[in-house]
Amino acid sequence: MSQSTKIKVLIVDDHAIVRKGLATIINRDPEMTAIAQAEDGQQAIAAFREYQPDVTLMDLRMPKMGGVEAIMAICAEFKQARIAVLTTYDGDEDIYRGLQAGAQGYLLKDAKPGELLNAIRAIHHGQKYIPPEVGAKLLQRMSNPELSERELEVLGLMAQGMGNQEIGTALIIGESTVKSHVNRILSKLGVSDRTQAVITAVKRGIVSL
Repeated sequence: MSQSTKIKVLIVDDHAIVRKGLATIINRDPEMTAIAQAEDGQQAIAAFREYQPDVTLMDLRMPKMGGVEAIMAICAEFKQARIAVLTTYDGDEDIYRGLQAGAQGYLLKDAKPGELLNAIRAIHHGQKYIPPEVGAKLLQRMSNPELSERELEVLGLMAQGMGNQEIGTALIIGESTVKSHVNRILSKLGVSDRTQAVITAVKRGIVSL
């Protein structure tokens, strides 16, 4: 198969060893070639513009610009962009945000090489690729009540260990308002205290410590 007819893959990950491993797997397949690599979201956008890959493998958490922001930017500029999230994170919020941003697939980094190659082929052919365990978490996320922007801010400060008074000062709102937000957060997350709220939020990928 000539280089021009191979599936051109852009690899975006902030770890060089991961990029090298992925490139090796892809280049062993006679139907594909790892055309370029990037180590953060900003580089990913530049590389996409330069190389116009058929499929992009996008990590989620990277310095300078994360995967979700990069996916949104690429999909806004290139309507036909085909992107698969490839990450270690399987929190339902991560899955939801990645797919909502415009990704067509979501793979975990512990996926076997054959699954990775099948996902690239499927996405190249215009199909979505969401493994059953990822799909189950996505369904769970879609049935959960949404946290408002303010609730997300409060939750982020809770995760930093701030009390209600400190949160009120940081957000310039009254302590009673903070308490109301906290109570709604506990209710929406289905937990009974602040510690459980933070643990649940981290597990689901809503906040990161």
